[in-house]
Amino acid sequence: MEKPLMNEFTDKDTLCINTIRFLAVDGVEAANSGHPGMPMGDAPMAYVLWKRFLKHNPKNPGWHNRDRFVLSAGHGSMLLYSLLHLTGYALPLDELKRFRQWSSHTPGHPEYDLKMGIETTTGPLGQGFANGVGMAMAERYLAERYNRPGFPLFDYNIYAITSDGDLMEGVSNEAASLAGHLGLGKIVFLYSDNKITIEGTTDLAFSEDVGKRFEAMGWHVQKVGGNDLSGIACAIASARDEKTRPSLIISRTNIGFGSPGKQDTSEVHGAPLGAAEVKATKEKLGWPLEPAFYIPEAALSSFREAVAKGATAEKEWDGLFEKYRKAYPVEAAELDSLFSGKAPADWASALPSFTKEEKPMATRSASGKVLNAIASKTPFLVGGSADLAPSTNTFLKGLSTFAPGASGRNIHFGVREHAMGSIMNGMALSGLIVPYGATFLIFSDYMRPPIRLAALMNLHVVYVYTHDSIGLGEDGPTHQPIEQIAALRAIPNLTVIRPSDATEVPFAWKEALSRKSGPVALVLTRQNIPVINRDKFSPAENLSRGAYVLADPAEGDPEIILIATGSEVHLALGAYDELSRRGVAARVVAMPSWELFEGQDEAYRESVLPHEARVRLAIEAGSPMGWERYTGSDGGVLGIERFGASAPYKTLFEKYGFTVEEITKRSLGLLNRKKGLYLDRL
Repeated sequence: MEKPLMNEFTDKDTLCINTIRFLAVDGVEAANSGHPGMPMGDAPMAYVLWKRFLKHNPKNPGWHNRDRFVLSAGHGSMLLYSLLHLTGYALPLDELKRFRQWSSHTPGHPEYDLKMGIETTTGPLGQGFANGVGMAMAERYLAERYNRPGFPLFDYNIYAITSDGDLMEGVSNEAASLAGHLGLGKIVFLYSDNKITIEGTTDLAFSEDVGKRFEAMGWHVQKVGGNDLSGIACAIASARDEKTRPSLIISRTNIGFGSPGKQDTSEVHGAPLGAAEVKATKEKLGWPLEPAFYIPEAALSSFREAVAKGATAEKEWDGLFEKYRKAYPVEAAELDSLFSGKAPADWASALPSFTKEEKPMATRSASGKVLNAIASKTPFLVGGSADLAPSTNTFLKGLSTFAPGASGRNIHFGVREHAMGSIMNGMALSGLIVPYGATFLIFSDYMRPPIRLAALMNLHVVYVYTHDSIGLGEDGPTHQPIEQIAALRAIPNLTVIRPSDATEVPFAWKEALSRKSGPVALVLTRQNIPVINRDKFSPAENLSRGAYVLADPAEGDPEIILIATGSEVHLALGAYDELSRRGVAARVVAMPSWELFEGQDEAYRESVLPHEARVRLAIEAGSPMGWERYTGSDGGVLGIERFGASAPYKTLFEKYGFTVEEITKRSLGLLNRKKGLYLDRL
């Protein structure tokens, strides 16, 4: 790789740095809202990185071999927006003037928008740091799978600017620990050590030796002054040359640099400088008072050199790939498929099927069989678990492991659910990998922030959540999820799928890997459950509709509809038989996914849950919250509104009322309440 010149910096570089500073100051001032201090203090190291090191093409932000830049300290978003505009991305100056306004492309914290050059959504501190670790893991996987001697198709670095707040958040420590263990040498993170938080100085709550902490986790650590341009350049070059350890550059910066009254104070963190302080700061740094958003022509010309430089770099890469295509046609064809966003055409043909002859099977076990059956056809599928692979059945047998100095499709995330979710987001942002991560459903709470961000970014990730209810048994209430399914369903753009039995699991995975409009959570049982006889009942492929009629009355319209998910579906079928014996016309609806069902047209939804069939009972071994949307005022919900208990799962289901007898009793009770009938059948 070409080494950047380490010559002395000139007045033009200072001009460029101040251009970044005052675009940020003016943007925050115009919005009367925002965080000017961080861009003012971090502009020097951001400038050195973008000007002398970052490999990118502003005219094609999605170029696969670009370096990634993550502003983990997302509150300083005007720093990023200024750099993107100045270097020639499709972010016009008018958008900087509309900072934090309705429908602008410059929201208060960066939101993933690859067309604009924004690599990930940041703001919740620590998430960008962990995303960067995932990006580096994606680079290593792609490089080891596809690079060949003389053909470094995937060879890029992950740069980030992080803050004191980032490093206080636990997720950054989880991710840093894994990055150091794996030796992710493509990581170069610049830590803005400005010693200031919202409440005051960092020593109110943060006094550790950060450098020693990261050294203990296997990182390459350097220290440099925040305004020492040559020192920053040398540190980045040294970090980039370090191939076996991730790098942290601790830069002693000055928040609000140049502000006579507010530099190095918490006042400049999250509020505009104010007209008087803006004037004083511009005068101190020799900047014109008017106009606002002033960009000197010499500075713009220097920044825009990135356009030609990036185009040349990508053109060279295109030529390399054409030679690669001739030398390695099979690998090139696989890459072409990934670049197009299309999975291999025949991958779904590898999906196994399960029949009525199968013994009762946990859906987690069926999921493991599906994963291993499709592994050879899905090179884009990479993942693992938070130290629970034997329990979640997510290990791909016969395939290698992602380890120090090596790549593989089996990832050991360790007991780090939060980092796992954030790292998965970083991997998915490659656009070439679909990551999956597994843990017990109860521990989805540990990774809720990255789940929400995956949904916000519309990322294609798959969560495998096993041990989905009190059905996990003796581990007791600490491990038995009650409110978790309802909480997941509350996240916009997250698709939750809870298969009814083993026969639905292959179709759940098909849906999870085919959908590209946001993350998917598969919710699976620990306990064995009966395999539904699909010769007698509706086919399992109907899972793709979200809900479907599994069983209907022999004659006439249903008097009551039983709606169930997961392991409770077979109980609903048992109650259906009992109700039929008593002369009640019942329908059983399997509803593995609310979100998939809501995506169907109105006619289909009406065919499954007709308005005139108002007596309905929803059955799910979890919080009843939300089920009223399907049961209405004439219906009811058999759910759980207290914590679990430690006992064998069959005992728990009986004690909590998840039995055929209780479902039958409640069904007849609802009918009696509605019609004043069926008392003789109770």
